[in-house]
Amino acid sequence: MIEGPYIAEAASLVGDPARANMLSAMMDGRARTASELAYVAGVTPQTASGHLSKLAEGQMVAVEKQGRHRYFRLANKEVANALEALMVLATKGARRHRPTGPRDDAMRFARTCYDHLAGRAGVGLTNALVEKGILKSDDEAFHLTSAGEKKLEQFGLDIAALNESRRAFASRCLDWSERTPHMGGALGAALFRELEDRGWVEKPKDSRTVTLTKSGRAGLRRWFDLSLN
Repeated sequence: MIEGPYIAEAASLVGDPARANMLSAMMDGRARTASELAYVAGVTPQTASGHLSKLAEGQMVAVEKQGRHRYFRLANKEVANALEALMVLATKGARRHRPTGPRDDAMRFARTCYDHLAGRAGVGLTNALVEKGILKSDDEAFHLTSAGEKKLEQFGLDIAALNESRRAFASRCLDWSERTPHMGGALGAALFRELEDRGWVEKPKDSRTVTLTKSGRAGLRRWFDLSLN
């Protein structure tokens, strides 16, 4: 008798290389058309439609209709978290030959993990918040201190509104490239939006990579004593 969730169906959906590439492309939180995802997966539009139908049936992706067009995005943050965890497992498995390029280093330095900051920059920022006493951590989540609440409100975050969110407040998300947690949840997403609004980070249209601007580097040093090279 099987006890607990039946994982084989979900695993089979992610296990197909084309579907895995599609899901990875949606890890930046953006919605994409079937044609865009077909290009990412290296399959025909007809094949992509079949894959996307299976992902929608499995509640891995959500579909948004605008006029004659349909857009696909990850169904929820739990799917994103599961994919990030699988990326951690993939880095520990048998190595396959794959030529490296500039984007590999860029992805490891700073990228989006659905809607929050990941990579060396995301882990570095999380660690800086802990070191400054803004956050404290246990095995399950990060927690905002009273001093940290004041600091982040001064920075521009609406902490009261975040506390009312149904989403986990400041989850620990294991970073696949750094092998240590960065901060996700409602607080991680709000902090990333503030960094974007300030022009401290820039996110290209068709990539998960994030660029840290000159003003962003200076601002992170000034506010959080964080220097990133």
